[in-house]
Amino acid sequence: MGKTFKVITIVGTSPNSCDEAIQKGIADASASLRNLAWFEVQETRGRVDQGKVVEYQVKMQVGFKVEPS
Repeated sequence: MGKTFKVITIVGTSPNSCDEAIQKGIADASASLRNLAWFEVQETRGRVDQGKVVEYQVKMQVGFKVEPS
């Protein structure tokens, strides 16, 4: 049997790095989504305050397996 996936968009954030924003985003999504299977980074951006980077933001699509009813 094939697998069917649902895809949603999330944004992970971190004050330290893009990698940490990805890890935090996936960890948070995993807490409320079952069968999380993959992610794809769509966009990276950040927030600047007084000339300094204060937050990294990573927009991702995540896929999770749909359970048959």
